[in-house]
Amino acid sequence: MSGRFWILSLAVVLAPAVMRAQHGINRADLDTTCAPCQDFYQFATGGWRANNPIPNEFPAWGAFGALAEHNRDVLHEILDGAVKDSSKIGVYYATCMDSAAADAAGLQPLEAELHRIDDVTTPATVRAEISRLQEQGVDVAFGFNVNQDRKQSTREVLYVQQGGLGLPDRDYYTKTDTTSARIRSEYAAHVGRILTLSHTAPALARAEADSVVQLETALAYASMTRVERRDPYNTYHKMTIAGADSVAPHLEWRAWLTDLQAPPVPDIIVMQPRFLAALDSLLAREPISVWRAYLRAHFLETTAPWLDSAFVNEDFRMRQTLTGVPAMQPRWRRCVQATDRGLGEALGQAYVARAFSPEAKQRALDLVHNMEETLKNDLSTLAWMTPATRQAAITKLAAFANKIGYPDKWRDYSSLTVEHRAFVLNFLEANTFDVKRRIKKLGHPVDRTEYTMSPPTVNAYYNGSMNEIVFPAGILQPPFFDPQADDATNYGGIGYVIGHEMTHGFDDQGRKYDAEGNLRDWWTPEDAKEYNQRSALVADQYSSYVAVDSVHVNGRLTLGENTADIGGLKIAYLAMEHAYASKTRDTIAGFTPEQRFFVAVAQIWRENVRPAYSRQLAITDPHSPGRWRIDGPLSDMPEFAQAFGCHAGDPMVRPENVRPQIW
Repeated sequence: MSGRFWILSLAVVLAPAVMRAQHGINRADLDTTCAPCQDFYQFATGGWRANNPIPNEFPAWGAFGALAEHNRDVLHEILDGAVKDSSKIGVYYATCMDSAAADAAGLQPLEAELHRIDDVTTPATVRAEISRLQEQGVDVAFGFNVNQDRKQSTREVLYVQQGGLGLPDRDYYTKTDTTSARIRSEYAAHVGRILTLSHTAPALARAEADSVVQLETALAYASMTRVERRDPYNTYHKMTIAGADSVAPHLEWRAWLTDLQAPPVPDIIVMQPRFLAALDSLLAREPISVWRAYLRAHFLETTAPWLDSAFVNEDFRMRQTLTGVPAMQPRWRRCVQATDRGLGEALGQAYVARAFSPEAKQRALDLVHNMEETLKNDLSTLAWMTPATRQAAITKLAAFANKIGYPDKWRDYSSLTVEHRAFVLNFLEANTFDVKRRIKKLGHPVDRTEYTMSPPTVNAYYNGSMNEIVFPAGILQPPFFDPQADDATNYGGIGYVIGHEMTHGFDDQGRKYDAEGNLRDWWTPEDAKEYNQRSALVADQYSSYVAVDSVHVNGRLTLGENTADIGGLKIAYLAMEHAYASKTRDTIAGFTPEQRFFVAVAQIWRENVRPAYSRQLAITDPHSPGRWRIDGPLSDMPEFAQAFGCHAGDPMVRPENVRPQIW
């Protein structure tokens, strides 16, 4: 490696938002009956997984979930105080918690909208009601958003995309296996019960439910798969309004834009033209009664969690079918999450004041810069990359925007009306506020200060159009970062997360965006060909892994995340080694620094997952299961084999001829 490294000791990088009694490696979390070279995931996490069964109200439980619950406890305390102060977040939370009022009100708060749906009698009124429900955050017919133009990242543009399904993904409608067929049957019964609860006669409700599922099935077959949607070029079709009208005239795009109070726009990005054409055909040929049932069902599905107990219980029954979770979360937890979704930055501002200091933000930023220097040195020495592409990659890395903890400018909620009334109305009002906020971006400069996650979120992301990496305050604490743990443990935790997000800028999707965030091919043809060949090895490797039962990981769907895992792991390891270049390499808890690094990596991805939820994730989640986020990339690393004395032929040593080597 060449270049100069300035690696801070992670033991002094961050002030913790929350302290844990245990720092570093807890040997009780291990399963020492399993050899590390046989199954490292079991070795490093088996004790923890045996001693931490999934709580009844969750579909899965792991390091991310446990930390998220800790953060919700903090938010709970904040909101209990806010209720007494009658602040906006306090009123929102208090009305959410009033289940007695929800039971007493029944459907009364929604009567006006339900009457509007009943009055839908023509194709024009179907279209008008679609836009009205969309403005309230109801997923009907198709989806839309306002984002940067992928090929002109300085302007905001309207994107229109496929949507309108009640089940989590198109594959739930198209798969022919017995489990998928059972879920479709149970979904139809669920829609029938939802309609019955809204005072539709049971026989009619069952018939309407069947028609709703048939309509959604037609939409599903016209939808792109998640793998097809991964290529940003596949979902970029810029059209004038007249062009969009030629694809889907019954959607009356100018009237639709007027309904949403959007300013005049010269063009829109149609992400899936084939879907819109199929939707338009359905608008023309399906009876109005079918569309009324569909609109009513989707409106009720969106609001059911906040209506009376019968709706809440029916909503949960369907969630049980999809995830296998046996118990409903307590009301306070559901309301904390609802407040975080509805007024995330108002609540987040209070969270940051309590849990994350400006000093911690600066120290985290310093660490990110050090990791970027490590990646720069790695890019500078890649043998397979030619000088032209290498220089462009380094230029892109240097242009990364780094967002740590919370935004410099907080969102203004002054125009959001929150009152002491039925919570479902506050919920819909918050949805409407957010839709209008996004629509108002059209015609204005791109705001590069915005976050798409609230500060308490236990997650991080890379945004190609912004060319930015973002780490909310919620993840910058144990077990991902612990100031009382050693460098090796922390580089295996938060260092790995940082490296993962940086690598996304150069994965199979991120590499297609340039330093300014524009969708542009900046690779030489030979480098692009070489990258794709190496990337194919990643897809093949993960497609061989089993997610649950006989369901395999979708190596094409998870390609970007797996590539980021492999690259991020290498960058974090290199940074860790440089941190120890002038330090004593102590053995702690029986492990060398290298061994502690890999154990820490495994322990942030430890998880127990219910089988039904594992199936859902295998279809919808671009991330591999926790086991393969460990055993997959570690089996590709000679450094891991050396650290634990693994040999060719061991399960944790992938043969060199099929081992992906991108970074």
